[in-house]
Amino acid sequence: MSSKFKNAIVLTGGIGTGKSTVATLLKLYGYKIIDADEISKKVFNKKKDKIKKIFNTTNRKELRKIVFNDKEKLQILEDLILPDVKKEILERAEKLERDNIPYFVDLPLYFEKQNYDEFDKVLVVYAPRNIQIQRVIKRDKVDKENVEAILNNQIDIEEKKSRANFVIDNSKDLKHLQKEIEKFLAKIT
Repeated sequence: MSSKFKNAIVLTGGIGTGKSTVATLLKLYGYKIIDADEISKKVFNKKKDKIKKIFNTTNRKELRKIVFNDKEKLQILEDLILPDVKKEILERAEKLERDNIPYFVDLPLYFEKQNYDEFDKVLVVYAPRNIQIQRVIKRDKVDKENVEAILNNQIDIEEKKSRANFVIDNSKDLKHLQKEIEKFLAKIT
């Protein structure tokens, strides 16, 4: 394990676990967050022409349907975007490392991709699979099959939980979540 980024804590979970809510709350507590999704969208927009050529669309919903049902196409899309995303994440982490205080790297697919071994501390935002499904159906207005397809492309949340250094339980309400975050922050400060 590298300790190059000794102040970094990877923030991860699964779709519908509430990772974005936790990231927002951590920002309110004054912590810096490197957001892989935000960087990914920026890279995506830079490469729209290439993506359009390959997939015949740049509509994210259409692309999601295409790649989640075809592992080869998912690999093509990832090969196009992920190297640039990682490069920017590491550049930002180097800058934040100089402050010598904890910061978070929001990496939704940290365990799935296994290509960020520069970071050795992991915080998993946890909610059981049934809650994940309910939340995503409600939030994205999609059917259960759609959510199951996404979840089947992710490592099971129970396994992520067992591999984490820290776990924040987000299976209840916002008040409970806030207490969980405060308990976690007390451990790292």
